[in-house]
Amino acid sequence: MKIWIDILTPKQLLFSEPIIEKLGGKNDILCTSRKYEEITKLAKIRNFDLIFVGKHGGSKKLSKLVTSIERMEKLSRKIKVFSPDIVISFCSPEAARISFGLGIKHVAFCDSPHAEAVMRLTLPLIQKLLIPNVIQKNEFSKYGIDKKNIIPYKAIDAAVTIKRKINQEETLPFKDNKRKNILIRVEEEEAAYTSESSKIIPIIKQIVNEHSKENIVILGRYTKQIQNIQKIIGKKAKIIKMTFDGKYLLNNTDIFIGSGGTMTAESALMGIPTISYNAVPNIIEKFLVRKKLVKRETNPVKISKHIKKILGSSNNVNQRRAKKIVNQMENPIQKLIKVIKE
Repeated sequence: MKIWIDILTPKQLLFSEPIIEKLGGKNDILCTSRKYEEITKLAKIRNFDLIFVGKHGGSKKLSKLVTSIERMEKLSRKIKVFSPDIVISFCSPEAARISFGLGIKHVAFCDSPHAEAVMRLTLPLIQKLLIPNVIQKNEFSKYGIDKKNIIPYKAIDAAVTIKRKINQEETLPFKDNKRKNILIRVEEEEAAYTSESSKIIPIIKQIVNEHSKENIVILGRYTKQIQNIQKIIGKKAKIIKMTFDGKYLLNNTDIFIGSGGTMTAESALMGIPTISYNAVPNIIEKFLVRKKLVKRETNPVKISKHIKKILGSSNNVNQRRAKKIVNQMENPIQKLIKVIKE
């Protein structure tokens, strides 16, 4: 069988690894992506074989439209030649349109119904959608896919990605081993579902002023974003781009402050004391808060107080709770294999 997997984000790359491990032996798999700094770096770190077609559209609507059209045109020729029997994506608009146009069955994963633009562009065109069971089917069916074609699995996606092995030995950005490591992930600014107002700047200011004795590392996404933060805080913290496998950083982190996305979920399931400033409210983050694996807080002063509380206590409770929850989750890749066979 020929399988095409379209991979657009670092998380999708990590989630695809066990898919390829399960299906790669007996099947011919083509993995495509687009030029996007974080995914190109991660593919290199993970030794992941990707064919890059097109690029990320940036933050502007017109740019997103034009780059998507250009990518679709180039990709459609390549996929026509490859002639896959099935398409797997994570709700890629280009993969949805091309598979629909060429009459190829398309199975997608998604845990982000808040990404309304992507949902509208993909869900009416795909055959089967696999989702975490903590999200209700009607969160997706309202975009045009029949509920009977939505298959839930008893897990969240981070339970799959945190099981990966680390093959990176880069020098960590944390300076002093005697200090606690506080890692802050800056929110996404170029996704269609994000607003332009930044929640993280006042939080960073509060943390660097009150916890200067600790190793504080700020993990940025874009050059301009990093430059803006640098102007505001100077040398009070180390600001870096993502040149690491996220798990490698998290393995060495004592406290993680995230926007509520992928790294927040991974940190929580790894048992690391995790604070979400909820930049992009989503159902997975709500689940983790409900399970007491994540503390949600947007007030900079309260976040700083919570960091003090964490620094003065053991995180063994977090680790035990996280391990118990992860052990109760199933492997969604098995559900995928069953869907493909059917």
